[in-house]
Amino acid sequence: MAKVQYVSQALGLFIATLFQIRFPAPALFYKAETDCFSACRKFDSKNCTLHHGLISHNGTCLFMSDVSPEEWNLLKNSTHNSKMASDEYFHNYVLDMTDGLHDLGGFRWQLALCLLACWLVVFFCLLRGVKSMGKVVYFTALFPYLVLTILLIRGSSLEGSYDGIIFYLTPQWHRLKEASVWADAAIQIFFSLSPCWGGLITLASYNRFHNNFYRDALFITLGNCGTSFFAGFVIFSIVGFMAHELGVPVSDVAQEGAGLAFVAYPEAVARLPISPLWSFLFFFMLMTLGLGTQFTLIETVVTTVVDTWPEKLRRSKPVVLGVVCLFMYITGLLICTKAGMYILQLMDDYCASFSALIIGLVEVIVLGWVYGIERIMNDMKVMLHEYPFPYHYWRLIWRFVVPLMILFILIFSIIDLKPPKYGNYVYPDWAIPLGWSMSAFSVMAIPIVAIYKVYTAQGPLLTVAYLPFT
Repeated sequence: MAKVQYVSQALGLFIATLFQIRFPAPALFYKAETDCFSACRKFDSKNCTLHHGLISHNGTCLFMSDVSPEEWNLLKNSTHNSKMASDEYFHNYVLDMTDGLHDLGGFRWQLALCLLACWLVVFFCLLRGVKSMGKVVYFTALFPYLVLTILLIRGSSLEGSYDGIIFYLTPQWHRLKEASVWADAAIQIFFSLSPCWGGLITLASYNRFHNNFYRDALFITLGNCGTSFFAGFVIFSIVGFMAHELGVPVSDVAQEGAGLAFVAYPEAVARLPISPLWSFLFFFMLMTLGLGTQFTLIETVVTTVVDTWPEKLRRSKPVVLGVVCLFMYITGLLICTKAGMYILQLMDDYCASFSALIIGLVEVIVLGWVYGIERIMNDMKVMLHEYPFPYHYWRLIWRFVVPLMILFILIFSIIDLKPPKYGNYVYPDWAIPLGWSMSAFSVMAIPIVAIYKVYTAQGPLLTVAYLPFT
């Protein structure tokens, strides 16, 4: 079962890695050219707002002399038909996006270099294995808390920050009826805690046998949720300030995904005194967070490969690491094209959600019903010298509650699935089967390896099926 798990995680991480490492790249790009002195002073349609123009809904740059005063006021007061300068800079200059997924548009060599730099950092930080990784993680894990605290103090002193925080703390109960909300919450937990990406299994394998993993699990879970809650104050204090500056509701400024990290937040930070300092801190924090996650993901892939052929590869782990990083970089170049953001969003809509839910569901079913909940509890007793408290609570949770919850979220997420889109761009019909194919690719190792193991094993079918757990 362990080998099936590792192989499936390796394939899932292959796709996940392609877009997770992608985010630090624009961050480096931003820090390098935050002030736009060289790029944004040049006039073209990509720098419309710098020259006091407005972008219409179809992407045309309009000036006051081009339209009537009534049309100009209508366009100026519309939050839907205008773009912020950071939006233009990110989408038109940094990404130089094409009209759609059908047109890759060639490579952005700047992004390719930033991606290469990120992979070199990952390679050298993991070169000496978990020991060197542990030292680096002390920084990548603790530095974001320092930056978040500094940004919260600065953000809470700005006008409009109170409105942003109130918007953050005010629940929208009607949205609980939307399956996508529950799916997004589950995916957030899967990504922040990595329960079914293999990272926890990999890192836990280096612990002492009698390590108190029960205490560690509670600490990490509570710490993760607390950090997310704390970070929300930081983000929405700045978003509230931005809404105050623009004179629009907070809901019109608040975005998700890349829009929040690379459009809304930079636009707000640019309006602060000493804006380069806050921009550097924010994007450097994002980069350390991305690299911290990447360390775990790549260590999982490398450990999977080495443990599959330990006699041949144990002494060549640095070579395996180099080959994995090089392979991931080459395949990641696809997202460095001018249509890379469309590919990234398609991966996020299908691979990041359905793959994680399916892998998590298979894991909990296998552990709770195939391996057996009683065996798990007995194994935990051997390691902890006592059963985890409360005993019957965990039996109920692992056998019934968690599988049913994941299955519920998975089914209703598929039912409630909407056509993929990025901003105003709606993906073509052929992109939907492409998305499902990428999602299936990351989980197909589970049935393929299971069938292969059963087929090649000796003995009756039922005995073979339970052989790995005896």
